[in-house]
Amino acid sequence: MKRIIMMCATVIMATTGSIAADKINLKNLTQGEFAAKRISGINPISGTDQYAQISQDRTQIVQYSFKTGKQTAVLFDINNTQGEKIDAFDGYVMAPDGKRMLIRTKTQPVYRRSYKAVFYIYNIQSRKLERLSEGGPQQAPVWSPDGNQVAFVRDNNIFLIKLLYDNSESQVTKDGKFNEVINGIPDWVNEEEFGFSHALTFNADGTMLCWIRYDESKVKEYGLQLFKGMSPEQTENELYPSIYSYKYPKAGENNSVVSAWSFDIKSRRMQKLDVPVGKEDYMPRIFPTDDADKIMIYTLNRHQDELNLYTVNPRSTVSQLLIKEKAPKYVKEEAMAAIRIGKNSVLLPSDRNGNMHLYLYDQNGQLIRQIGDGKYDITGVYGYDETSGDVYYQAAALNPHDRQVYVSHKNGKIERLTNKNGWNTAVFSDNYKYFLNTWSDRNTPFVYTTRDNKGKVVATHLDNKELLEKTRKYGWNPKEMFTFTTSEGVKLDGWMIKPTNFDASKKYPVIMFQYSGPGNQQVVDSWNIGSMGQGGAFDQYLAQQGFIVVCVDGRGTGGRGAEFEKCTYLRLGALEAKDQVETALYLGKLSYVDKDNIGIWGWSYGGFCTLMSMSEGRGVFKAGVAVAPPTSYRFYDTVYTERYMRTPKENPSGYDDNAMTRADKLHGALLLCHGVADDNVHLQNTLEYAEALVQADKDFKQMLYTNRNHSIFGGNTRNHLLRQISAWFIDHLMSK
Repeated sequence: MKRIIMMCATVIMATTGSIAADKINLKNLTQGEFAAKRISGINPISGTDQYAQISQDRTQIVQYSFKTGKQTAVLFDINNTQGEKIDAFDGYVMAPDGKRMLIRTKTQPVYRRSYKAVFYIYNIQSRKLERLSEGGPQQAPVWSPDGNQVAFVRDNNIFLIKLLYDNSESQVTKDGKFNEVINGIPDWVNEEEFGFSHALTFNADGTMLCWIRYDESKVKEYGLQLFKGMSPEQTENELYPSIYSYKYPKAGENNSVVSAWSFDIKSRRMQKLDVPVGKEDYMPRIFPTDDADKIMIYTLNRHQDELNLYTVNPRSTVSQLLIKEKAPKYVKEEAMAAIRIGKNSVLLPSDRNGNMHLYLYDQNGQLIRQIGDGKYDITGVYGYDETSGDVYYQAAALNPHDRQVYVSHKNGKIERLTNKNGWNTAVFSDNYKYFLNTWSDRNTPFVYTTRDNKGKVVATHLDNKELLEKTRKYGWNPKEMFTFTTSEGVKLDGWMIKPTNFDASKKYPVIMFQYSGPGNQQVVDSWNIGSMGQGGAFDQYLAQQGFIVVCVDGRGTGGRGAEFEKCTYLRLGALEAKDQVETALYLGKLSYVDKDNIGIWGWSYGGFCTLMSMSEGRGVFKAGVAVAPPTSYRFYDTVYTERYMRTPKENPSGYDDNAMTRADKLHGALLLCHGVADDNVHLQNTLEYAEALVQADKDFKQMLYTNRNHSIFGGNTRNHLLRQISAWFIDHLMSK
């Protein structure tokens, strides 16, 4: 399910006094009025202290120095090419040798991470630009290690381009077919829940192609009804809607059957690789290693509590178990995605001992050392410098809401490389000599500096002072952190924005925002805090309407160790709802809170928790808004749901306690919002829940957004949605 879609942004100080300030406008907000400037799309260049990045006007790909942040070369210029000419481009893929790149154009989104596009091969030295293929758009292209071949997927089959043979194109697989067999790219559920869009790789010397094959023929289909709509229009649906049907395995149902294959490019021999994987198991990654006789393949059992890393010989097909990782209850997807495969090492995150730490193995699967031994979580992995033995990572070592960048030396000594409390991230140069540090806190937008690998600042690139000044101009109030203990003895943390011209002698209505999903955090000391991004601009808008805005992370959220995060296992929604109700009860005791006018809202998992909280039994919420909520986890996909709930057959009571079965207990005025073309949390969830409310004789309001997906945006859509949410709370929490 992942997180709700947020729009970048910023927040800042301003006193809570009666200073005249401009008012936030929803239309401008949704058009990015408070979006922070970012340095994004940074790609370190192999073997150097340089990086590549698309220019602000998106006409060039520019090379910069990590040390100085200054431009050192123009690698690609849309207005200065030989051969083909293009008007615009969307992205690029650098060849491993740095001599060529693939230029991405005419991108057509498929799902959250996948897309089709028209790619061009660009030679940096000669400036020659030529089409990768004339056969139609491509997906998931990958370079061979020597930069002389490109493999890609089209119509579920793999194709190979040989640059040294006049870009000759050959088809590798022929069994690919929509809704039946996929080669080289993951199916919907693997892409969405394991967070990847490529399942295809060359081996180290470029003589073999290896990939994962997904047989989804026995997976059941779900159909999305598409209309003509507007912004954009789908004119083919003007009179009769069309149906887009795709394979979506719901909890307990059949998944794709996965297998791994290799292709000898010279002999054109294709073989199935002998990787131990059950018919119900997953194969969530395939990677090359520096050894041409080894590729790395992960397997994960359906319960997702056992992850295996295999090295596989693509010629002999023989596999060897390198590392077996078992974690209590489940292996976190984020931990699996953060594994780093080195030339002679594997760096594996694991919470096997109660907190997320790192475990360094050699290529024979022998444990070398553990990184991190405190009662805190390591939350990001930046890499392992095999020449020095240094491991670079991010951790919540100061407190669960803070992130700092650290290095663990070979001798076990740990050094903190960032020095400001708040939220620090890093992008390291390929040689680990420098890193781009992004820092913010809940009231200060992003500041970008370059530091050396000792933590010394060597350059400041961007500080967003203009945005900071704009938030002052608009009278933003600070986000204040607070902590309280529930009636069950659970300590919970939150943030609060008080309304414009706050007067402690008055009582104010409260809007609670939350997400509450497993491992997620909304209460952090970061500019990314807030319900809709942009530094919490929408929350500031609500504060300007006279609301106190509050967010509390309940049980099941991240940053506080495995026990706190995994305590919701097998009973999603139950403890989370209790903690939101406890939050409302706590707030109601504050002298400046109107306890009879408290509302709650959320998106996706946050929408689910909103419904569970409003029907928890203690009627503390006068109003609520649920956007794109999963109302029963029997309707949601296998990978996400079973990770936390196992299957409905194994855990019927856990599945039976959901928003649907609590419909008759709903308390408060409810607004339901959903995108009709949501491929992630299907409209089925809202429609079936609405029917349950009707039969329970519960009043509610429902907003459906034509042709919109889980993010509910496009044209004027986001502005309309936020206006409905705002008006709902104004009408129900402020009317006398």
